[in-house]
Amino acid sequence: MTLVKHYPKSINNLFDDFLFGNFPTVWGREQTENYFMPAVNVHETNEGYHIELNAPGLNKDDFKINIDNNILTVSFEKKEQTDNKEYKTIRREFNYQSFKRSFTLDDKVNAEGIQAKYDNGILKLFLPKKEEVKAMPKQITIQ
Repeated sequence: MTLVKHYPKSINNLFDDFLFGNFPTVWGREQTENYFMPAVNVHETNEGYHIELNAPGLNKDDFKINIDNNILTVSFEKKEQTDNKEYKTIRREFNYQSFKRSFTLDDKVNAEGIQAKYDNGILKLFLPKKEEVKAMPKQITIQ
């Protein structure tokens, strides 16, 4: 299984950030004003692959998980939030950016059995292996 990152900023924007003043604040980070990429853990067991995306504070209804041409794509887009007319916001630091993470699935994955769960800020995906691929321990007798 291969991890593919999608970077919404072009290389020209990176140079603009460097040349026009954003260098100290964004260099070496994965989060900038227009860019957010959640951290991912990928684990493999005999039963399948476990993928965990660190996405605290997000609503599970804003996630989309799709498979197309053996590419599993997890994306997030915050739905429009209406402003409350009862009060005036003085400062807003909560900022939810959209993102997209893609994983290339190999022939070992049973795409029909993929499961997803959002729990305590972690989006957890389970990609089961096909039955014929699961490694069965075998003991060899010595003759």
